[in-house]
Amino acid sequence: MAGKSGLEELDIEALSAEQQETLKQYKIKTRIDNEKYLRAHPEVELLMSDFLRDVFLKRPVDIREFAAGHFTNPNLATKITSHLHGFTETD
Repeated sequence: MAGKSGLEELDIEALSAEQQETLKQYKIKTRIDNEKYLRAHPEVELLMSDFLRDVFLKRPVDIREFAAGHFTNPNLATKITSHLHGFTETD
């Protein structure tokens, strides 16, 4: 499996100092943009925490099939919306 993940040793010196700085600034901007998006969409956290809770409770053998079933559940939107309204009323 080694060599197939894309996570082999990084050769940081392959980039010039300017490229390294540009990459660093890009990563910072991306993190800030992601944080802004998540703050604007609290339902994302609810979707993920609900999914992970079910995974840990049910420990499915086929995680892909389980995820497909979980995220295509016709009641998922109602469930998340009710949780979202429940959290916003108490905050």
